[in-house]
Amino acid sequence: MERAQSRQEHQARQIAGQFGAQAAAPAHDNLAALLADPALDAVIIATPDKLHAEQAIAAANAGKHVFCEKPMTTSLSEADAMIAACEKAQVQLGVAFHLRWHPGHRKLHEAVANGLLGTLRHVRVQWSSLAPDDGNWRAGTDVARWWSLSGVGTHCLDQALWFMEPSCGPVVQVQSLISRDVWKGPNDETALVGVKFASGATAQLCSSVVFAGPTQFELYGTEGYARGEDRSAWAGKGACGPTRATGSSRRPIPINSRSRISPPRCARTVPEVDGRMGRRNTRILLQASG
Repeated sequence: MERAQSRQEHQARQIAGQFGAQAAAPAHDNLAALLADPALDAVIIATPDKLHAEQAIAAANAGKHVFCEKPMTTSLSEADAMIAACEKAQVQLGVAFHLRWHPGHRKLHEAVANGLLGTLRHVRVQWSSLAPDDGNWRAGTDVARWWSLSGVGTHCLDQALWFMEPSCGPVVQVQSLISRDVWKGPNDETALVGVKFASGATAQLCSSVVFAGPTQFELYGTEGYARGEDRSAWAGKGACGPTRATGSSRRPIPINSRSRISPPRCARTVPEVDGRMGRRNTRILLQASG
């Protein structure tokens, strides 16, 4: 049965009521009290980035499976500690990257794996929004290390890795251009990240909080390309589909779907994005941000 925890118990009660939590004690303002519940099987960690490691390790030590918001953490040492704690406790550690569960993305991923676009050469992902000010917790260093990269850039990176790594190998080079010139704070406002894979294939990622625009995804192979737009919502919004090269002509191959695909709910299921994959994402974010 679901439970909610917040720094303020009345907020936890509000959340528990909103989502119909049925536990005998559905609201907590103390992590230790929450984790002491023997009927609790797993926790979802949706706190600010720098709090993830301590809370995940505490949950693992209490024998609870962990599903952690992205990015998994803000340092490799903390990522290693999270992985080690979950492995020692024999609990699952998963990381939330919802773009993998967009129905159009999953259909395209399967088609690409089956050779629809030939050999993959390049991917480009862009996701931006216009922040009203620098009041977001990600803009500072107390509980965050990145701003645009934490909010959406990490999703762009995961999508690129998901499509490219199986056939292109691991990332071997990372280059970036970071801008902090609007609000002039410590964290990235716009981040342009270039990635090279072992095969020589490349990726170009753009995240920003200083301009609005459509989310865009482009995947290029030797036999064609695929494009997606406004498909950041995992419930299936936006358009996503390939155009395949056939000689000198190109014909569209629609694979869009608005049906909802839900991630596995059973805590015993091996996560699609596990701790080691979450660590790889964090490592590249660290390389990109310097």
